[in-house]
Amino acid sequence: MQIGLVGLGKMGGNMRERIRAAGHTVVGYDTNPDLSDVGHLADLVGRLDGPRAVWVMVPAGTVTQHVIDQLGSLLKPGDTVVDGGNSRWTDDEKHAKELGARGIGFVDAGVSGGVWGLEHGYALMVGGEEEDVQRLKPIFDALKPDGPYGYVHAGRVGAGHFAKMVHNGIEYAMMQAYAEGWELLEKVDSVDNVREVFRSWQNGTVIRSWLLDLAVDALDEDVHLEKLRGYADDSGEGRWTVEAAIDNAVPLPAITASLFARFSSRQEDSPQMRMVAALRKQFGGHAVASADQPGPATSGSPGSPGSPDGA
Repeated sequence: MQIGLVGLGKMGGNMRERIRAAGHTVVGYDTNPDLSDVGHLADLVGRLDGPRAVWVMVPAGTVTQHVIDQLGSLLKPGDTVVDGGNSRWTDDEKHAKELGARGIGFVDAGVSGGVWGLEHGYALMVGGEEEDVQRLKPIFDALKPDGPYGYVHAGRVGAGHFAKMVHNGIEYAMMQAYAEGWELLEKVDSVDNVREVFRSWQNGTVIRSWLLDLAVDALDEDVHLEKLRGYADDSGEGRWTVEAAIDNAVPLPAITASLFARFSSRQEDSPQMRMVAALRKQFGGHAVASADQPGPATSGSPGSPGSPDGA
């Protein structure tokens, strides 16, 4: 099968290689000429036989919209566009309507696998009309991991990216749980080999996972993670997951807390904690630290029973 691939970055470039290894023809385009097979998007479309299929693998939002607009003017009725980036599912509905007005099919594909996808395959969550999805099945089969799992036609347009968004929300919460457990183990005096505790969990425990394996790899590189600053960005899907939960009145306390924890990581001096400290001093006379002084010495233990924050 032939397919065009727009965007040949860390994931797109590896996807091109994996699809080619399965025997398919890939014509790739990237704004970086060192990566691109063709000079322009129009050249990519011209190299494909109809009905064409073009997979878009670029940043969500304005960039994706620009590429969709270009493809809408270049492709013909019967062709199909796949958005494999991390677009919001509501954008999928808009893109499907815009392309559909020109007789062009649209499929959204949530893709998980990161830099390991070339070797292990990519988990694919797909949304779209059955006819459009089935036409692209050889490409999905080439990208997915070996075996019966790793691919799902999740539903109509938008379902693929919605499923990937929820996947990433769960990922936020899982990472936060491992991080909190690691910090607590590092804090106590009785545990003197935290890395090996994590390693021992890799077999026979109910919390074993690929994320746990990756945590052990990270600790092998930097046993106390001293080379890193405690800062973590969020890529958007965590926020969208929480927004969707609010819209649908679904409680997501763990995922929501994990998102807010990332916001906290960006504050060297938390304004909220300044207010908490001020209130504790006002109602309970608790010690506070000045802006240019470290906090008062403490064991890190919670208050003893009978002496909580309350007045």
